[in-house]
Amino acid sequence: MAFADLSAADLVVDAVYAGGTRGNTGDEPIARLIRGVGNQGGFRFAGSRAKGTVSLVVLYTTGTEVDWPDHLDVETGIFTYYGDNKKPGQDLHGTPRGGNALLRDAFAASHGTEGDRLASVPPFFLFQKAASTGRAVRFRGLLAPGGPALTPDDELAAIWRTTSGKRFQNYRARFTVLDHSRISRSWIQHLLDGGSPTEGDCPPAWANWVKGRTYLPLLAPATTIVRSKAEQLPGDREGQAILEAVRRHFEGVEHGFEPCAVALWRLMAPRTGACDVTRPSRDGGRDAIGQYILGPPTATIAIDFALEAKCYAAGNAVGVREVSRLISRLRHRNFGVLVTTSYFHRQVQEEIHDDGHPIALICGKDIVDVLRQHGYASLSAVQLWLEQNFPRV
Repeated sequence: MAFADLSAADLVVDAVYAGGTRGNTGDEPIARLIRGVGNQGGFRFAGSRAKGTVSLVVLYTTGTEVDWPDHLDVETGIFTYYGDNKKPGQDLHGTPRGGNALLRDAFAASHGTEGDRLASVPPFFLFQKAASTGRAVRFRGLLAPGGPALTPDDELAAIWRTTSGKRFQNYRARFTVLDHSRISRSWIQHLLDGGSPTEGDCPPAWANWVKGRTYLPLLAPATTIVRSKAEQLPGDREGQAILEAVRRHFEGVEHGFEPCAVALWRLMAPRTGACDVTRPSRDGGRDAIGQYILGPPTATIAIDFALEAKCYAAGNAVGVREVSRLISRLRHRNFGVLVTTSYFHRQVQEEIHDDGHPIALICGKDIVDVLRQHGYASLSAVQLWLEQNFPRV
């Protein structure tokens, strides 16, 4: 949408809103889309946090900060956002804009009564930088704190980081993108005018969340069945260096990558239970066998899985032969996991999909993404993780 029209525009999920052309901060589109929230920073809000009059919050992310990897899972609607205490020298809640204090208060109130949520949890609007140059932004959705399958500790956690030998804390917050495709201009203005967030042209998904903390996530299953080589390998230099560091750590002792592959799978699937790495000479085609746990803590069930790990160079694709080996060893009601530092041949992906084989394919880009999402966002951090958890012998 053109810059001149922004002040009257609705917010449409995944629509791009253009920036200005004057070459200064006045080109920032969010400030025009939502008057009063300012034109800088990741946290922007209308009203006063100290006075308890915050009517709405804008979260802005570039999506490119490797040390603070904000991440939207478009398939599940879960958005992970890092707070505004990103360097040593101040308290977790002592940031100049008060973003972390706002997160603390909103997430605490989200677990209270309907009245608590109505009074103390403003609607959150998510915007992301839309291009490598210019100021255009993309609207990603209306957010509610927390998620339908998250524990309070998963929703908001204070995590430690180290910069230049100095330790400090920041928040990692998880939100749910609610299922509403268009935020009307009338509701935005209603909020800015101090109206009740559940009145006016309020999205039903927000009203339902405030009333009963019921999440209606915007789910968007992927339509892409086959990923290209480029889509399976990191596209940025830092990501490429991280993946190369993993390969080199196990160079000459490739079987040592097997416990690393299990650890990576645990990061992706935290309810993985016992998992045993088999002996290299007697693995029967499975580098590890384990169980994935389902159900409540008092009545769990375990599903067996087999995992194979391939520590390959970027130009060496995993082909049909390797996957067939894993498929042949899967029993009824088992599933398979294949982790590689390279990529999967197109034919492999097509056959797994067409034949309905229950196999998760984890490629090089997936490895880099999950490491970043869990705080191992730099080359030095990944190298330290490898050295501490998988020492070479």
